Amino acid sequence: MDKTLQEQIDILKVTIKSLSDEVYRNNFSSHQDFNKSSNFTSSLKVPHYELVPIVGEVGQIIEVGGVLYICSSPNTFTIV
Repeated sequence: MDKTLQEQIDILKVTIKSLSDEVYRNNFSSHQDFNKSSNFTSSLKVPHYELVPIVGEVGQIIEVGGVLYICSSPNTFTIV
């Protein structure tokens, strides 16, 4: 049986509240890929390591002794 317009509105309100609560609790994770360059209007914090780690995820940026490294392939860091 089809729901009335008011029932549909009520369901949407509950769904929106639930999603809003998730956002404000910061209780979610997300990943977004960009196919164009990105500009940062604030500082970008890069984690500091004492030694280059053995394990790395492609795209991961780190700093070791004032030198920036990027993980260019799985578990392989290259100086930027």
